[in-house]
Amino acid sequence: MDLAFSKEEIAFREEVRAFFRDNVPPETRRKLVEGRHLSKDEMVAWWRILNKKGWGVTHWPKEYGGTGWSSVQHYIFNEELQMYPAPAPLAFGVSMVGPVIYTFGNEQQKKHYLPRIANVDDWWCQGFSEPGSGSDLASLKTKAERKGDKYVINGQKTWTTLAQYADMIFCLCRTDPAAKKQTGISFILVDMKSKGITVRPIQTIDGGYEVNEVFLDDVEVPLENLVGEENKGWDYAKFLLGNERTGIARVGVSKERIRRIKELASKVESGGKPVIQDQGFREKLAAVEIELKALELTQLRVVADEGKHGKGKPNPASSVLKIKGSEIQQTTTELLMEVIGPFAAPYDEHGDDGSNEAMDWTAQIAPSYFNNRKVSIYGGSNEIQRNIITKAVLGL
Repeated sequence: MDLAFSKEEIAFREEVRAFFRDNVPPETRRKLVEGRHLSKDEMVAWWRILNKKGWGVTHWPKEYGGTGWSSVQHYIFNEELQMYPAPAPLAFGVSMVGPVIYTFGNEQQKKHYLPRIANVDDWWCQGFSEPGSGSDLASLKTKAERKGDKYVINGQKTWTTLAQYADMIFCLCRTDPAAKKQTGISFILVDMKSKGITVRPIQTIDGGYEVNEVFLDDVEVPLENLVGEENKGWDYAKFLLGNERTGIARVGVSKERIRRIKELASKVESGGKPVIQDQGFREKLAAVEIELKALELTQLRVVADEGKHGKGKPNPASSVLKIKGSEIQQTTTELLMEVIGPFAAPYDEHGDDGSNEAMDWTAQIAPSYFNNRKVSIYGGSNEIQRNIITKAVLGL
């Protein structure tokens, strides 16, 4: 298998790199480099720049606004976006509900929702997980009952990322309580402004409010908001999760973080010399760089094999990418913590000892370290991914 890039692919990389350099707002890039949160307006502004270029929904079919790029071009685009860095398109719309709608939705749904997803006219969030129904998602209890020309939904969703910004939520709801748990589930689109929806923020370990609880109390939804067939939602959810895991290795993110580690380790001193000169630290850094190179080559092999496992069926190796990618992301945040040492501790922003200037560029490293504990859980926990690999390789 030849994993070398062609001249055309190298030229494409330069085109993508130049576009990011010329169009990503400097303040947006600075915040991402430092691990700071972007506002909704900052994210939407950038995504609309991408969409105007024609790169907002690159992997969609061309008839719905996609680019027709090869798998390698998609890989290059995502890697450059992560390394620059720039905000990735809103996954809940572009990578999750969008493909479900254009694959299983009716023509009216495609015509209405797909252009709005591409231009972020609707901000989407994901209504899957519930209290007690995370890894065992099929045990969900949220119910949608048919009453005339509408569904009436009652239940609770949790860990709903960025629901505080959302205009729409795609929900898995039980429409046949008598059916086995993997059946009797439907995929329904719900307007977040509907009467009976309550969003309650959950403070995360880094002090932020990235995730939420969403309560649905007698929420009325038109029947036409059902995607595909009633009671077939589990099939659509598996399709969606397969799309979610394909790019979850985030090789570009780890490459950028390693660049940041080297930059800061050259500035911060320990024992009278820069941290980067410490032999033990250099060995740790070299070890994670080797693992990242192996992960990158594995991802390239997955990209080269794309399409060989059937429509809508991800390569089982995507589970390997999820496991190793998340472990490397966590290791790089640990190395950043090691670089800044005591500067990771909280500080008094009103202090006058001169430490605030030093803390300005380290303030987000500890919160990022804590927040990244989640990456081995979301998108299917690493334990679940190991089970998938066992079944795929050993047939157990």
